[in-house]
Amino acid sequence: MTSTKKDPVIVVLQLTGGNDYMNTVIPYNDPLYYENRPNVGYKMEDIIKVDDTLGFMPSMGPIKEMYDQGKVAVIHGIGYPDSPRSHFRSMDIWHTCEPDKVGTEGWAGRVARELDPNKENVLTAINFGHGLPRALAVPGVPVAAISDLGTYGLLTGISDQDQRAKALDLFSRMYSPTVGGSFVTDYLRSTGTEAMIGADIVKVAPERYSSNVEYPSSAIAQHLRDIAQVYMADLGTRVFYTQHASFDTHAGEYAAHPALWKDISEGVSAFFEDLKEHNTGENVIMYLFSEFGRRVRDNGSGTDHGAAGVAFAIGDAIKGGMYGEYPSREAKDLEQGDLVPNYDFRGAYTTIVEDWFGLDSNPIVNGNFEKMSYLK
Repeated sequence: MTSTKKDPVIVVLQLTGGNDYMNTVIPYNDPLYYENRPNVGYKMEDIIKVDDTLGFMPSMGPIKEMYDQGKVAVIHGIGYPDSPRSHFRSMDIWHTCEPDKVGTEGWAGRVARELDPNKENVLTAINFGHGLPRALAVPGVPVAAISDLGTYGLLTGISDQDQRAKALDLFSRMYSPTVGGSFVTDYLRSTGTEAMIGADIVKVAPERYSSNVEYPSSAIAQHLRDIAQVYMADLGTRVFYTQHASFDTHAGEYAAHPALWKDISEGVSAFFEDLKEHNTGENVIMYLFSEFGRRVRDNGSGTDHGAAGVAFAIGDAIKGGMYGEYPSREAKDLEQGDLVPNYDFRGAYTTIVEDWFGLDSNPIVNGNFEKMSYLK
């Protein structure tokens, strides 16, 4: 009997800027939540209750619907020890799995290399958005970086030489200070041409796509729509990457944060509804993460950089529910006023790499880490 099971695919959605864990998955029965959030906390009656102790923020209704269908895993207390509370350094750690030194290879790029070691498909990995996340940057691994399916970004078919030179210069200036000029030069030399070829191939995706699902007009919803188009075009992409910003809510959080999650929730819901309409969702999971959570006590208008955060795994192949333990909000248990991570982020990657892709995780995440059983 011929198997019709398709190759596993992941969509990584990065919540750039430091998503506020406590205002995303809210411990609404804990008096310490209201005590520490006098200015940006939600009223109990406005919180979307998930169980007897936790709830989602008011604009996460579409995520709650998927949670009720058993398709959303909430991963608590995720992070790593001794958070530097720096956007650039913390995201770099998440991208390279190197908390003790500056890494030169991204974990998702390593996954793409293992999935396609002979580079038979230049579209094994695609980033939708401007630039190229370090998570995907591995010398010799081609990655198409596409701002949208009509306008191509870094390394992807910019016809005007001046524009292309500026794009390459931006890439070089972003990464040379941390990983060295030789790495940047090698990366551009080994991947640039292949990425441009990939961008030319991917132009066929809109022609093969038709859907009755209406996506919202937000930037992240449009990126997810582009991902759906490329995925349904059967171009062999296994790793999709995109991001939404900015979750850096030092001020004005009460207005900005729910708007960000409204965009995310509606976009993600439309994406999976699109896959359902086309009966193509059984081999796609989505992973949402942010570089750190935020301080337990608000600062009067927002929240400052913290440590422990929350991640989400979403899809038909996910065993929904709460995973791990919400860190203690007791003052005696905090570090520098922050929730303390109790689950290493590399364990979540290990689960994906081993149980979803069937690969050896050790060389990808740089060690052995505890998995969670949120995959069916």
